Amino acid sequence: MPEITFTKGHGTGNDFVIVADPDGQYDLSPEQVAALCDRRFGIGGDGLLRVVRSRAIDAGAAALAEEPDAEWFMDYRNADGSIAEMCGNGVRVFARYLLDTELATLEPGSTLPIGTRAGVKDVTRSETGFQADLGRWTAPAAEPLVRAKGLSVPRPGMSIDLGNPHVVVALASEEELEGLDLTVIPILDPAPEHGANVEFVVPSEPLVKDGVGRIRMRVFERGVGETLSCGTGTVAAALAVRSWAGESAPNSWRVEVPGGTLGVRMFPTEEGEHVALSGPATLVFSGTVALA
Repeated sequence: MPEITFTKGHGTGNDFVIVADPDGQYDLSPEQVAALCDRRFGIGGDGLLRVVRSRAIDAGAAALAEEPDAEWFMDYRNADGSIAEMCGNGVRVFARYLLDTELATLEPGSTLPIGTRAGVKDVTRSETGFQADLGRWTAPAAEPLVRAKGLSVPRPGMSIDLGNPHVVVALASEEELEGLDLTVIPILDPAPEHGANVEFVVPSEPLVKDGVGRIRMRVFERGVGETLSCGTGTVAAALAVRSWAGESAPNSWRVEVPGGTLGVRMFPTEEGEHVALSGPATLVFSGTVALA
């Protein structure tokens, strides 16, 4: 069996197997990805980040058309091997890998464009690590009912699209949040065609402190299960709570997840409101592994 080099990284506990494939030589099957991400028989991770040049992957053509300087493409796979459009924690870890391996540079005040299946994402340095401009967002009209083990009755969810689909559910208390059993897949009715990540949120008390909104969140990621953090899910949760809170709600949010704390910021642009995610990105170790 051939061996490949890998690096393990994480963003607030949302962990990834990183495989460098600049010229697109690896055609990793879903089964191979799932084996690499297996926590008992593989390296272990919530997903896999393949580091490939945009020109070397079919999906990179759209990224280069949008931004010719987007040399690198984040080919993201869920832990079960399925393809996902975007990962907010993953794009920060991806940027960290590019910089630490000198595949790219990022001078103070400049941006690093990274291609994804949800468009080009601009990454900058921040006080906590990196900030990724996730671009525009939409709120589809669908409001599915969400059934989850540990909730006595179904709860309505708010749909948020950040290039990947989310459903955000408001809970009444910390006890409800802690009482969820997310080893069981939440049921959405009606079920989105391509599934969705489901975020369960509780506001802090007070909700706003020093002009910053504060919430806690747990998440079930499609194709993965419960994770310690979900970047785009964090953003979706902040957007939903801001909508529920009304016009006086702030545009800066601090979101606590089981793996740490992330920052979310909404800001206007010429093409409409964008949303940015900031937080740490850490590379843990590197090695080689036999590829089945």
